[in-house]
Amino acid sequence: MKIIYMGTPDFAVGPLEAIIKAGHEVTAVVTQPDKPKGRSGKLVFSPVKEVAVKYDIPVLQPVRLRNPESVGELKSYPADVIVVAAFGQILPKEVLEYPEFGCINIHASLLPHLRGASPIQHAILQGDKESGVTIMQMDEGLDTGDILMQESIPIEDDDTGGSLFDKLAILGSELIIKALPLIEQGKITGVPQDDQKADHVGMLKKSMGQMDFTDSAVTLDRQVRGMDPWPGAFTFLNGKQLKIWKVKALSCDDITKPGTIIKTDKNALYVSTGDGILRIDELQSEGKKRMTSHDFLLGQSVVAGSVMG
Repeated sequence: MKIIYMGTPDFAVGPLEAIIKAGHEVTAVVTQPDKPKGRSGKLVFSPVKEVAVKYDIPVLQPVRLRNPESVGELKSYPADVIVVAAFGQILPKEVLEYPEFGCINIHASLLPHLRGASPIQHAILQGDKESGVTIMQMDEGLDTGDILMQESIPIEDDDTGGSLFDKLAILGSELIIKALPLIEQGKITGVPQDDQKADHVGMLKKSMGQMDFTDSAVTLDRQVRGMDPWPGAFTFLNGKQLKIWKVKALSCDDITKPGTIIKTDKNALYVSTGDGILRIDELQSEGKKRMTSHDFLLGQSVVAGSVMG
């Protein structure tokens, strides 16, 4: 098939590579404009653009795809279908209707659950037992189109936003390769979503990483895992920020003020929460690298009774 591919971050790299290796002709790649990085402000390519350049595929980088000039440029490239994976812009009707088989989205949740921008992290934050990938026929709504194909995987107790991201990127690559020939042959029928079961999640914000120890230990454990690698869960101790990277929720009938460091041992800090104890195993001080609590305690005097938050 002739395919225009739209995507921007790492999640969209695997499916693009898989489509190319499966023998489809990617006539153009559409991705977000290059962004400045670091203090130098040097412009860097999106991960998807890097792949396109490697395979010598034309790259379009519209600031707004809705602009008539951007639509016109896109339509100068032939396409039987447009495949979208975490592109970052809403597609106008004219683009949705351009290819014979329309636009197909690779979405990292089991739709209609977790429509929106950050389904992977929110699956962990909400304590879901499974996640998955949905191949969806796009319409003018936000993740509201008919479901063409869907597959689930379990969320493990130690999964982070990063590890689940990697698993779903692989699953998305596998599913789109299964779906494309069925779409071309007319052997796949879309199933409408049940809007009554839909929920929506927005973009992640750095502030979402701040820990509130009046929450339960289980909720805080999910927050730490869901916010890894970005923005990272964080709190404060003695006026300095601490990023918290690895924890364990422990059951305990404790009435100490939430956020209080109850004790330390050679490997961990134990902090009171609104329900249970949070054992902190890995953390990161301001200006330092991520480390085990064992190494942190070797260089820090942490007194039982100190309060985080």
